[in-house]
Amino acid sequence: MTDANPLRRAALLALPWICVVLAWTLLHYSGLVNPVLVPTPAQVARRFWELMSNGKLPIDMLISARRVLIGVVLGTLLAVPTGFVLGWYKNVHGFADPLVNFFRALPPIALIPLVVVYFGIGEAAKVVILFYAAFFSGVIVMYEGISQISPIFIRVARTLGATDGEIFRRVIVPLSLPHILTAVRVELGVVWATLVASELIAAQNGLGAMIQNASSFFQLDLIYLGIICIGLIALGMDLLLRKISQRFLNWQDRISA
Repeated sequence: MTDANPLRRAALLALPWICVVLAWTLLHYSGLVNPVLVPTPAQVARRFWELMSNGKLPIDMLISARRVLIGVVLGTLLAVPTGFVLGWYKNVHGFADPLVNFFRALPPIALIPLVVVYFGIGEAAKVVILFYAAFFSGVIVMYEGISQISPIFIRVARTLGATDGEIFRRVIVPLSLPHILTAVRVELGVVWATLVASELIAAQNGLGAMIQNASSFFQLDLIYLGIICIGLIALGMDLLLRKISQRFLNWQDRISA
C-alpha cells in the first residue's frame, strides 16, 4: 500500500503531460491543419538534443533565467517595502493607488523605445523591462495582502507589553511573509511572460532571442522548443517557491489545526 501511493502520485503527475503530447501528435497527423505548421514532438525532441549537444540551449536557458532572477530580485526588494507602506498607511494608499494602477496597466513592450533611449541596447535595458514588470505586479499583491492584516494582532501584542520592535519582528514580519512569497510567485510568472519582449532589445542570446530568430527563418520546431523551455523553467521555479513556502509557513498549518 505504501508503494502504491508514490506510483499513483507519479502517474497523476505524468498523465496531463502524456495527454498533451498525444493531442499534439494527433493534431499533426489529423489533417485539420497543415502538418508543416505543427512539428511533431519527435522533431522538437531532436532539435532539443541537437542544441543541448552543441551547448547553445543550456547557455540560452541560463542567460534568460539569470535575467529573470535579477529582475525579480530587484523588483521584490523595492515592491515589498512599497507594498507594505501602501497597505499599512491608508492615506498613502489613497494617494499612490491611481499611479500604481496606471503604470501597472502599461505593457512593458510599450516602454521598449524609451528604455532603449535611456539605457541603450545592452543588458541593463533588458533587466529594466523585467524589473518594471516584477515591481508593479509585486506591489499590487503586497499592498492587497498587507491591507487585510487585522489590527487586532497589533493591539493584542501591545496589551501583552510588546515593544514596537518586537511587534514588527514577531507579528508584522510573520503575517507579511505569506504575502511576500505570493508576490514573488506572481512576479516570476509575469516576468517570464515579459521575457520575450525584453529580449527584443538587440539580444543575441536567451530563449526569447532564440524564438525571435527562429520566427525570422520559419523554424517552427525551434519556436516550440523555446516556448516549452520557458514554461518548464518557470514551472520549476514555481515548484521551488511552493516548497519554500511550505517550509516557512508550516506554522500556519499548526495554528489552523
